[in-house]
Amino acid sequence: MSLKSFAARLLAYKVHRDTQKWAQNPVATQQNVFRQLIAQAQQTAFGKDHHFDTIHSHADFVKQVPIRDYEQLKPYVDRVVQGEEHVLWKGKPLYFAKTSGTTSGAKYIPLTKESMPFHIQAARNAILSYIHETGKADFVDGKMIFLQGSPELESKNGIQLGRLSGIVAHYVPKYLQRNRLPSWETNCIDDWETKVDAIVQETMTQNMTVISGIPSWVQMYFEKLVQVSGKPVGTLFPHFNLFIYGGVNYEPYRAKFEQLMGREVDSIELFPASEGFFAYQDSQTEKGMLLLLNSGIFYEFVKADEFFTPNPIRYTIGEVELGVNYVLLLSTNAGLWAYNIGDTVQFTSLQPYRVIVSGRLKHFISAFGEHVIGKEVEEALRQAVEGTSVRINEFTVAPQITPQEGLPYHEWLIEFEQLPDNLNEFALKIDHAMRQQNVYYDDLIAGNVLRTVVITPVAPNGFQAYMKSIGKLGGQNKLPRLSNDRTIADQLPLL
Repeated sequence: MSLKSFAARLLAYKVHRDTQKWAQNPVATQQNVFRQLIAQAQQTAFGKDHHFDTIHSHADFVKQVPIRDYEQLKPYVDRVVQGEEHVLWKGKPLYFAKTSGTTSGAKYIPLTKESMPFHIQAARNAILSYIHETGKADFVDGKMIFLQGSPELESKNGIQLGRLSGIVAHYVPKYLQRNRLPSWETNCIDDWETKVDAIVQETMTQNMTVISGIPSWVQMYFEKLVQVSGKPVGTLFPHFNLFIYGGVNYEPYRAKFEQLMGREVDSIELFPASEGFFAYQDSQTEKGMLLLLNSGIFYEFVKADEFFTPNPIRYTIGEVELGVNYVLLLSTNAGLWAYNIGDTVQFTSLQPYRVIVSGRLKHFISAFGEHVIGKEVEEALRQAVEGTSVRINEFTVAPQITPQEGLPYHEWLIEFEQLPDNLNEFALKIDHAMRQQNVYYDDLIAGNVLRTVVITPVAPNGFQAYMKSIGKLGGQNKLPRLSNDRTIADQLPLL
């Protein structure tokens, strides 16, 4: 055992013990976070506009601070971007995390002196939690890679801005610098395909032990490694034993990954975003990710099926239930207030509080009132693939409202690595799993409003070609699993 791995085990025990203190007192922990946030923001422009000096309870907060998404918060953000101080949070942010916007172009999410450490701490604690549970720490002596955006930053009115993953790259601890790949120069390459080629050349002769990134883009890296080396990734990197991912569900990619790796590898799921680091997988045996209740974020939850009703109930951590689809709201020490991040979650455990990401509020299909969500399609596909040789690279689902003949249907556009023996039987398996999960969808099929699922195979690398065509190949960009229209479906190259 090396000195570094021994130290990692000691630190893992300490972090586990500290985590248990707040995880076992969730309501009191969140109340304390709430009080601190309100107190620290009283003298900001937002705090004055919303009379934070009179907020003494969550009920007061609900009355005085409405739910907002980025577009609704943008007038305040614009003032911060223009260099004004004490707008959403005291002083100025350290950074803006620049992300893709919707109607207003780029979004600028503030990162403050108070919020930034939690992004770093949570990623570290996820790994330490794994070490504590499994006792495995030898990987800290090998090379680690995180497929990310460029660490080069711009400046806007004295505040640095860039992609979150690029900003975080500046905070890698010194003791990990020697272990970390790729090089700074390679990370700065903008073109994703060129970047992946460079990463392959840098890493294929190294002792890689930890690989991290969004599954779809790690898959592209793995495919290049296999192509260049002629070996499975697990053979090329015999000590590679930990895959860390976030952003999308790993399950649809698992069979393909294991084929590329040639063996199974432990994994840790993360739930990070520019707005905060919300949860990480703290157990290899329990479902869900530990919700981080002591990280400068006060959470509220609105039932997804009530979200668009007037004055929906905003629940706090002590009021949530298992298995309910909630819209996640945040108030943070970066100056976001009752902020709708757009993600939906479900609780898998209340002792401690663990969540899964069930989808995106804007990514759903409800062309006929079925309100199908991401979790449902991913689970249906998992069930259909289980026990077969079928391997899938990528997929998305869209409604076909005006077919040339017959009833409307849900079209599943799938890029197969290994096709099913019988595509129609595979489609029926998916359809059955969907009907089991979603009563509204089941009623539509039973009532002959919809026909069963139709699968359309997508051409090899078709999703990569689509993402490249819209300028979103690689980095932290993710393909929507669901669309309520055919914007994506009608642009994909078919087999």
